Amino acid sequence: MKREVQIRHDAEEIDIVPYEYKAKYHETDRGGNIHYTNFIEWMEDARMDLMEQLGLGHKQMETMEMMSPVVSLSIEYRSDVKFDDVVVIDTKILKYDGHIMEVAYRMYDKESGEDRALARSKHCFVNKAGVPISLKRSYPELDTKFFEFK
Repeated sequence: MKREVQIRHDAEEIDIVPYEYKAKYHETDRGGNIHYTNFIEWMEDARMDLMEQLGLGHKQMETMEMMSPVVSLSIEYRSDVKFDDVVVIDTKILKYDGHIMEVAYRMYDKESGEDRALARSKHCFVNKAGVPISLKRSYPELDTKFFEFK
């Protein structure tokens, strides 16, 4: 049985809004800076926000019985984030080939514009059983939209 995919309109019509995050006190280390591991969680939140804006949120992916786990990630830290800072995270799909999607992140201070970190994450697509899938074969209309947006 074929499942219907509903993804947002043409790529030109999608105006992606950057993700914003206000740093929490419990995320700080003994030096008063946000601990570096929190950036990874912020990346995932920003990526899921991007996917939601594209019309393919986590809930829809679950309905379609697919996931997009992390294959790899890298972060280049530029400056410290403190408690109560608002960090803006710009996301962009760098690469997509039907099997793998690579996302770039620019994390910067909302007030000053100073870069906090630059990062990338690579994701594959898997079915409910965890077996890698090709969106081109499984969901051709979705594959087309990803190519248009990239």
